[in-house]
Amino acid sequence: MGRPPSRPLKLKDGYYIEIRNKGSKSSGIKLHSDTEMQMNRTIKMYERVKDVIIYGESKNGKWVKKDPIMHEMA
Repeated sequence: MGRPPSRPLKLKDGYYIEIRNKGSKSSGIKLHSDTEMQMNRTIKMYERVKDVIIYGESKNGKWVKKDPIMHEMA
């Protein structure tokens, strides 16, 4: 068993969302997309069966917008 990393992860430039089971309090899986259109396509794919949290855009390892958004089914 190895030692956990001590440096924070570097984020790629692009758009991030998190998907997790409906009603779950634990963290889910973070997904990266290069474009906003790809991110919206991924949201449409998972919105019926999973909770989707939109983190938004990352540039140079920092978030463009600070607050994540919980995506509700329309």
